[in-house]
Amino acid sequence: MTGARDGLLVVDKPAGWTSHDVVARVRSLTGTRRVGHAGTLDPMATGVLVLGVGKATRLLGHLALTDKAYDATVRLGVATLTDDAEGEVVARADASGVTAAMLDRSVAALTGPLQQVPSAVSAVKVDGRRAYARVRAGEQVQLAPRAVVVRTFDVVAVRADGTALDVDVRVECSSGTYVRALARDLGGALGVGGHLVALRRTRVGPYDLSAARTLDELAGEFVMLPLAAAVASAFPRLDVDAATARRVGHGVPLPASGLSAGPVGVFGPGNALLALVQDSDGRARPLAVFVD
Repeated sequence: MTGARDGLLVVDKPAGWTSHDVVARVRSLTGTRRVGHAGTLDPMATGVLVLGVGKATRLLGHLALTDKAYDATVRLGVATLTDDAEGEVVARADASGVTAAMLDRSVAALTGPLQQVPSAVSAVKVDGRRAYARVRAGEQVQLAPRAVVVRTFDVVAVRADGTALDVDVRVECSSGTYVRALARDLGGALGVGGHLVALRRTRVGPYDLSAARTLDELAGEFVMLPLAAAVASAFPRLDVDAATARRVGHGVPLPASGLSAGPVGVFGPGNALLALVQDSDGRARPLAVFVD
């Protein structure tokens, strides 16, 4: 691909790649450095990673705040420093006595609004430094709980592995939820410890695996979701006339749209994307203006 365009990519991230590795590859494919991603995935994880190119990078902060869905495997009976398979084992227990009823009760208790403590080895900042950097420097890190919502936490399958149990789960949750922390807390509630051994993100907001392409596929045929289509698919839509469109282009607030508490896409004549706005104090105020 030569020359930068504006649009969204839904990438099926491979295991072993950091989110930044994927951004670097897309920068190489597009020939522009104006590429970013919404919602980091750990290197061990695979699945939906939403990237923006050009002006679409201005959408990413808003897309990162949407609900996400995952397929995951939790190993009960083994706890690790990082709450996932990449960390040092810190405790083992016999999980063979965990029954289906016990598992269902513990999963139900971790569904709904929660105060979740993020994994210590995470990107959360503590006094200006990432928590993972402090842990790797030998510091003891205790993070404050944060409000999250786990909308769905379903057990799909259970397999015995010696004294451990591997539990396949399906999770739908709010932005900021750590599935690693869910694995840790599930093991803690059952008294046997637990950690995450596999994670695949299946959806970010409206974008799921059906829209995702691998990096190899993108190298063969680079296709993006155009910026206007990306906004229309992710946010409520407000259509305005030509006179109003000129005002929007100059960043002038509009009367409140009443369409959503969150961002709203504003379109002018000819399906022209104008801006992303949000209602505040009786006005629809611009979050991003896309008119040249």
